[in-house]
Parts: sequence; structure tokens; C-alpha cells
Amino acid sequence: VVPRTAPHCKRAAIRAYSAVLVPCEPSDRSRAKTAARVGQETGGVRVHPNQEPAVIAGQGTITLELLEQAPEVNAVVVPVGDRGMTAGIALAIKCQPSGSSFSPWALRPDVKVFAAEPNNVDDHYQSKVRGELTPNLHLRDTIADAVKTSIRPNTWPIIRDLVDDVLSLRGRNQAAALAQQQATWLVWERMKLPIVPTAGVGLAAVLSEKFQAVPRDVENICIVLCGGNMDLRSLTWLTDLSGKTE
Repeated sequence: VVPRTAPHCKRAAIRAYSAVLVPCEPSDRSRAKTAARVGQETGGVRVHPNQEPAVIAGQGTITLELLEQAPEVNAVVVPVGDRGMTAGIALAIKCQPSGSSFSPWALRPDVKVFAAEPNNVDDHYQSKVRGELTPNLHLRDTIADAVKTSIRPNTWPIIRDLVDDVLSLRGRNQAAALAQQQATWLVWERMKLPIVPTAGVGLAAVLSEKFQAVPRDVENICIVLCGGNMDLRSLTWLTDLSGKTE
């Protein structure tokens, strides 16, 4: 079950694995309704992409790689996508059973975990501020298409308790979008990595004024650049209103 707005390259890759694509509207409600119908028609078992505990744990294995490659890290910035990755990484780094001062399952509880998101789809920020699950009721346009969803019940308690702070690209929508575009472009040009704009949110957040106010002991920062389903034909935001390339 794939949103109609999913990048062409993503849909093509799924078909290449012999999967049958069933389109739905780009909303959690439409996806759930379509998946339920397909399950009933086919007898299939639904595996939620970000609420299934095993999937969340699987995404948390990113932590194993980053701590092996950069053991000196003391902060991890995770761009918010489907929310499962943020929860999985936070669990692997920080999870400690209640009443225990040490857990063999917590890899580095001293490492700070930050979630990063655009300011016009900021359900993480709103939920943390209010202390309760606050979904995005009216999703606005953003070049970070992977964030067009909301925190769900299984991931919210993890994010609430284990994510240290949420870095939302504050300011006017146009300025926040420009910062995200520039960060994505920087990764393309200097690191030669074809990341999606959603991944660029992490770098934009680290370069923001809010991040400059974090404690000084946060020196070695890991930004998770996850997502490479870049449909080059959809990059209309690379040109300004006059049609000239930025």
C-alpha cells in the first residue's frame, strides 16, 4: 500500500521486487483503510511500517552501526520520517528498565538524542511541549514528503521519554524551507550523497540557532542521513519563481 504521491523511483523499486502496488491517498487514515481492505481480500497479515515492535527494533540497529563507526559520538540527530526510526534509535541508545541505574540493553544512555522536523509538520515538537500525543491534523506542503504523517501510539511513549529535545525549523515557512533546501544541496554537493530532502532536515537543524544553544559537551554529532528515494523529475524546488536554477 503506497501513497499516490510516493516518488516514481520508490514505486519502481518496489515493483522490481515483484510486489503488487496498491495506491492510497497520502494520509494515515487512507493507508490504514486501504491496508485493511487488502488484508481482508487477500488474507494477508499487516506489518505496520512504524508501529510494529520488530520493525522499530530493526530500525534501531542503525545505532549499532553509528556507534561502531563513531564511538566518540555524544549526540545523534535523527530527521523525523515515519517516526519508527526515531523511536528505534532512541530505544537502542537510552532504554533502561524502570528502577534500574544500568541496563545491558542501553548502548550509550549518556548520548543525547534529538529529533529534527520542519516547522509546518511539527507534531514531535507540539507533542513534547504539551506532554501529550498531538498529531498533525492538517498536513501542509513540504519538500520533505516523508514527514507527511504523525506520531502514532506505539512510538509516542518512546519519543516522549527517550528523545532529549525536538529541533523544529522555526521561523517563517519560507525561511525554514530555504534552510532545508540549502542543507540538502550541501550534502549533495560536498558529500556526494543523493539524500532526500527529509534527511536534509537533520543538517538544517544542526546549523540552526536553536542547536547552537545546546550544552557545550555536545561536540561530536552524528546526523542520520536516511532516505535515498530521490525522484529527480520532481525537484521543482530547485528553480526560483523566474525559472532560473538556484
